[in-house]
Amino acid sequence: QVQLVESGGGLVQAGDSLRLSCAASGRTFSITTMAWFRQVPGKEREFVASRGWNSANTNYADSVKGRFTIPRDNAKNTVYLQMNNLAREDTAVYYCAAKLFGAVGFDTWGQGTQVTVSS
Repeated sequence: QVQLVESGGGLVQAGDSLRLSCAASGRTFSITTMAWFRQVPGKEREFVASRGWNSANTNYADSVKGRFTIPRDNAKNTVYLQMNNLAREDTAVYYCAAKLFGAVGFDTWGQGTQVTVSS
């Protein structure tokens, strides 16, 4: 059992930076991969970024490559989504997700945090 709690969303202006956090608790030893997704009303959930729980191997969607990073604080069992040079198109509800040992997909999700970018 793993629980994910997200925080850090808010209202920012285009060009600003924002840092989302995703704190994992419970049986975190079972996590293999952490990822961020985003979704806007009426659209399909979109992959944003991922990283290995115990590695620095990362993957980014083309739309955010070069602007977003996904660092981790090992001591806090927390992963972040560092978002730089935000644009209106980044407005969405952002979800963190965990893939566990033996799972075929992401099976644990955070509650979501709203990011709104104005211009």
